[in-house]
Amino acid sequence: MKKPTAYFTTSFTILFLFTTLFFYILNDYTRNDLAWFDERLITAVQSYVSPSLTSIVNVITFFGSVKWFVLAAIFVCLLLIIAKKYSLAIFVALSSGLGGLINWLLKWLFKRERPDILPLIEETGFSFPSGHSMGSFIFYGALAFVLIHFVKNRLLRCIICLLLGLTILTIGVSRIYLGVHYPSDVLAGFLVGAIWLILNIMVYHYYEYKLKRREVS
Repeated sequence: MKKPTAYFTTSFTILFLFTTLFFYILNDYTRNDLAWFDERLITAVQSYVSPSLTSIVNVITFFGSVKWFVLAAIFVCLLLIIAKKYSLAIFVALSSGLGGLINWLLKWLFKRERPDILPLIEETGFSFPSGHSMGSFIFYGALAFVLIHFVKNRLLRCIICLLLGLTILTIGVSRIYLGVHYPSDVLAGFLVGAIWLILNIMVYHYYEYKLKRREVS
């Protein structure tokens, strides 16, 4: 981090924009102004419903579940500990673990009921923001951040980020397809996930920056 002031200024600007968008969605959905958007997108996505596609989507949505994230995060952390990348292991553990707690708190705070247009699976709990979408953005975003530390080839880095980005997007769409989340839930989940991930990356970079300054002095 050669220019910490510029880095943190840019990061805080992005955080401000994402936070503004989140509160815009929150304000509009509470006033029911986003009903047209939610209904049209649900209708468009669910127009492709078929038994074979539903089987595939059920597999996709599993990779955004709490059970998967717990197992995957533990596995990634163990690999990082073996590689003696302790700060990255802590980064993955805290970003994913505390991110799940934040999602639970937000659901409890807003208490939005799930859609009942065409639910293809049964889900319990509240709807806003989408836990699968938020968790996916945090975990797969953190995974991309970790892999960038190991992969030096720029093209390969771009491919990794693109694939993980598509994974996040696909999991979000799967929740709309299955009828268990409004599109505004998914967008809010992505935004809160991005905000939390950026905050964690900023803390990580600040820790690395202070550590290097300490070593130099």
